[in-house]
Amino acid sequence: MCAQTVDRRTDPAGWANWLGISKEAVDLYLASDVIDLHVDSFIWTRIFGYDLHRRHGKGIFGDSFYSQVDLPRAISGGLTGATWVISTNPFLPAPLRKRQFLRNLPWLEATLARHPEVAIVRTEAEYRAARAQGKHGAFIGVQGGNCLDTSIDDLDLIPDLGVLRITLVHLTNSRLGPTSSPASRLGGRSEGLTHFGREYVRKLDEKKIFVDLAHIGRKAFFDAVEVHDRTKPLIVTHTGVEGVHPHWRNLTDDQLRTIAETGGTIGVMYQKSFLGRGEVTSRTVVDHLEHIVKVVGEDHASLGSDWDGAISPPADLATPEMLPNLVEEMLRRGWSPERVRKILGGNFLRALKMLRG
Repeated sequence: MCAQTVDRRTDPAGWANWLGISKEAVDLYLASDVIDLHVDSFIWTRIFGYDLHRRHGKGIFGDSFYSQVDLPRAISGGLTGATWVISTNPFLPAPLRKRQFLRNLPWLEATLARHPEVAIVRTEAEYRAARAQGKHGAFIGVQGGNCLDTSIDDLDLIPDLGVLRITLVHLTNSRLGPTSSPASRLGGRSEGLTHFGREYVRKLDEKKIFVDLAHIGRKAFFDAVEVHDRTKPLIVTHTGVEGVHPHWRNLTDDQLRTIAETGGTIGVMYQKSFLGRGEVTSRTVVDHLEHIVKVVGEDHASLGSDWDGAISPPADLATPEMLPNLVEEMLRRGWSPERVRKILGGNFLRALKMLRG
């Protein structure tokens, strides 16, 4: 059932009351760039026609798995920008993966461009221009570099700056290297980045496409760092951190420092099982952000929800309209408005400008 049409931004006091938080938190949120580094909703458009232009309610699994984001809720919820992701089906043959990606890229672009309050953006300047027009800045991302892996020249099929970032691997091993997931043990693949994976990193650098090191095995992570152009920032778009909750999906402090040393940023995701045990809430997400701040400073923490990526988010972060809950918790911990604004979007925009000018 479609939820009632509403624009939370038009009534900050009512929004705060709905969430049970301070108006101060909502006001700061509305005054900030709020950018999500990883939204996976397009996968459901591809699978069963999930309409990104329609405001949805909960899916058949409640707040879990899918139906967490659509364009009306992203805009109403004050999400001023996001990376909308094309995820790769690893079980298709390589030529078919490439064919499907070349179909999916214009499909996603056309879907986003049809919305009157959305602008597809590629650079920090284009995002700023969209923001000045009151539009949501939509970046395009790819999860799984094996969408284009029949040849290193496949990457030249991407228009200049047409894709913001590519997550090298996803939940399975690929021609590029191993995943961090337990699936890495299948097939007997070595732990490190392959020769082709190393070529891939160099090519992404050349094309000014962010090398995203979410999901990748730890040895391959540092292999990618080794061949990466150190004048460009690395990112991890959606992850947790081991310093709060040890998990195969999360980053160690050494990995955090490595990303920060390049000028990059780390997006904290909202999958409960990756964030902690027992009751996991927006406070737990801030625990992970706080650990990043403690280890590498406030210039390298961001948000990367993984909404609609088959995740189960905290109940108080089920949709973009609940994001001010994060700000309320940040303020409760005594964080400055400047730090809050950096984490909501400023850190990503700085890294983006560093990469693409």
